[in-house]
Amino acid sequence: MRIAVAKEIEVCERRVALIPDTVAKLVKQGVEVLVEAGAGDRAFFSDGAYEAAGAKIIADSATLWSQADILLKVSPPQEREDGRFETDLLREGSVLIGFINPLGNPSLAQRLAERKVTAISMELIPRTTRAQSMDALSSQASIAGYKAVLIGAAALPKYFPMLTTAAGTIAPAKVFIMGAGVAGLQAIATARRLGAVVEAFDIRPAVKEEVQSLGAKFVEVKLEEETTAAGGYAKEISADSRQRTQEVVTQHIKNADVVITTAQVPGKKAPLLVTEEMVKQMKPGSVVVDLAAEQGGNCACTEPGKDIVWNGVTIIGPINLPSSLPVHASQLYSKNITSLLQLLINKEKALDLNFADDIIEAACVTHAGEIRVARVREALQALAVS
Repeated sequence: MRIAVAKEIEVCERRVALIPDTVAKLVKQGVEVLVEAGAGDRAFFSDGAYEAAGAKIIADSATLWSQADILLKVSPPQEREDGRFETDLLREGSVLIGFINPLGNPSLAQRLAERKVTAISMELIPRTTRAQSMDALSSQASIAGYKAVLIGAAALPKYFPMLTTAAGTIAPAKVFIMGAGVAGLQAIATARRLGAVVEAFDIRPAVKEEVQSLGAKFVEVKLEEETTAAGGYAKEISADSRQRTQEVVTQHIKNADVVITTAQVPGKKAPLLVTEEMVKQMKPGSVVVDLAAEQGGNCACTEPGKDIVWNGVTIIGPINLPSSLPVHASQLYSKNITSLLQLLINKEKALDLNFADDIIEAACVTHAGEIRVARVREALQALAVS
């Protein structure tokens, strides 16, 4: 069994799929690990550290991909500088594990199916107790929530905590966090540690206790429809419910110094939470950090990957925030990947794709030339129609 770790070619991607510590554990279990030269450089893990852990360094990426039984990545495969697509380097029957974004980019799933590659998407790992150690979306979202608060604090022309000085008392900053999933909860905890007064909103009433346990005030909007989708994600709501929600949160946005938005719906454009009219009502100097920028943004004024000033409000649309903390992001992702590998590799060190297992069944996008996930097939059909 050969497990290969690819070097990420996306410009803004600094993470690596396995760190030396986890490589050492796999090697100890009798697995051969290949690492592309320089794969860990941007996350501060040297080739020497991987060699010391027992990995074999491969200089040529094409050789690495072709020799892999299981190829590990972070970002989805993409076109290389030589014009070839990364998926074309994979052997038929090999396994690809990483963030594949099959709902947002179903054409990639189609390409992998045609290549007869078994693709396992980390986005589709179910949010169950048994799968917690493999849940890369949660581990990376936690990092994004933490970093979003630091970005907001750095951009805000005020202190975060209350300070009593000889020149007078400084009132604490007011932070309003929209979305109380993993990223939102980490943002709440971080903002509280920095001394801000924190309010949080989520359409799912079930998260109220979690928000309050972290010391934030929960802003509640009572909706008649179901607001929680499978896996605990927020569900897309009706236009009427969105309007009622906006009416309630407008005042809280108006009073906030920093607004952090985290609401995303898998495979769909991010819901609009902060309208231009709401931004117009915000105080000059206040800040919006939009964690859904890559999916179109929760704020109407967001420009993905840019920091802009709109009507006196700084609006930040960061891309791939977890990659900005590559050491710990890689460490957590590596743990997620390793936990999944323990499920996929049997005692004889052979691949064991047991589709009766709910985790493998949910996360395996393509196998034996077919797309196995109904939602991905539907997304591909919708793409063909458009």
